[in-house]
Amino acid sequence: MHFGDRRISASTRIGQLLMSFSSWSSLAALLLALCFGSAELNAQPQFPGSTWETADPAEMGWSVERLREARAYFHEMGSTAVLIVQGGRVIAAWGDTRQPVKIHSVRKSFMSALYGIAVERRQVNLDWTLQELGIDDKPPSLTAREKQARVRDLLMARSGVYHDAAEETSSMKKRRPPRGSHAPGTFWYYNNWDFNALGTILRNETGEDTFAAMEAHLARPLSMEHFTARDGQYAYEEASVHPAYRMYLTARDLARFGWLYLNRGRWGDQQVVSTKWVDESIRPWSPNARRGVGYGYLWWVAMNNMHFRTDMGVGAFSARGNGGQYIVVAPARGIVLVHLNDRSTNDQLESGQFNELMQRIFDAAPR
Repeated sequence: MHFGDRRISASTRIGQLLMSFSSWSSLAALLLALCFGSAELNAQPQFPGSTWETADPAEMGWSVERLREARAYFHEMGSTAVLIVQGGRVIAAWGDTRQPVKIHSVRKSFMSALYGIAVERRQVNLDWTLQELGIDDKPPSLTAREKQARVRDLLMARSGVYHDAAEETSSMKKRRPPRGSHAPGTFWYYNNWDFNALGTILRNETGEDTFAAMEAHLARPLSMEHFTARDGQYAYEEASVHPAYRMYLTARDLARFGWLYLNRGRWGDQQVVSTKWVDESIRPWSPNARRGVGYGYLWWVAMNNMHFRTDMGVGAFSARGNGGQYIVVAPARGIVLVHLNDRSTNDQLESGQFNELMQRIFDAAPR
C-alpha cells in the first residue's frame, strides 16, 4: 500500500495497516509512518527552490499576535536566528538567518544522514566491528572487548569505548564512565569518541572527505544556499586520532535538512536519504537517554509527544548543539523550526529559555 494513493480513504488505510501489525513496536512504527504521511493524505509536499518562499502566517492559520509575542521573547534572548517552516514555506524568520554559525553537536545528525546514504549504497554494514574495520586509538589503545563494538553501537552512542575524544566539553569529560565499565551495546552515554570515530570509519569505507560528502550528497540535492565543502574543518586533539568535524551553516540551510527529514528523506522527486533509514534513525533505541527524551541514530527523539516541554504531537525529534542550536522536526504539526545561537557573541542563553520559546511558538501554531 502506498500513502500517496488517493483512491483509498485514510480510515481504510489505517484499518488495513493496523491489521498487519502484531507488536507494540510495530504499532509505534505505524503511528510514526501515519504521522509523517499525513501531509501526503491532504496535499503533495512542497519544497523550496534556490531560495525559500514565504507564507502569510494568518492565512496558514497561525495566531499573529502570539507569534509576535514569541518574536519579542526571541529578541530578549539575544539568539542569532530563528526560522519556522510549514508547508515548504517560511512562516517566520527572525534575526540573521543567512549568517553562517559554527554548529556543535547538530553536526552529528548530518553524519547520521551520510551513514544512511552509505548503507543504502552497501559501502558500510552496521554490524561491522571496530576490529574488523581496523579502528583503534592512541595509547591507552582500545581493548579487545572495546573493539567488538559495532558501527550501529556507535550510532546509538552505546559503544562502551570511553577513550579521550576531540571536542569533549568539560561536563562530558566529567560524566564519562571509566574504561571497561560497560560492554559494547549495553549502556547509553553521549560520547564524542563514538561520534568522531564514525567520521573516520565513513571516510575510510567510502573514500570521501566528510565535507565533500556533505556538499555532494546533501547540500547540492537540497539546493542549500550557502554550504560548500569549504565550510567544514577538522578539529584534532592530542589525545585521539579521530578528529571532530566542525561545520558552519546558516539557519536557512539547516531548515532544508529538517524539511528533508520531515518528508522522510525525500526532496522533490529524489529520495536523498532512504525512508527506511529515516524511520530507523528516529526510533528511540535508548528511550530514557535523558529525562523525557530518547536517542536514535544521532537524533534526539520525543517521548509521549513532549519535546522541550512542549506538546509537538506524535513523532517529534531534533538535532541539538551546545549553546542553543537546534533543528526541531514536528511531523504531526507539519513544522520544522531552526534556532541558532552563536556562542562567540551570546554565551548567556539559559537552558529554560529555549523551552519557553518553543511553547510560545507552538501555542501560536495551528492545530
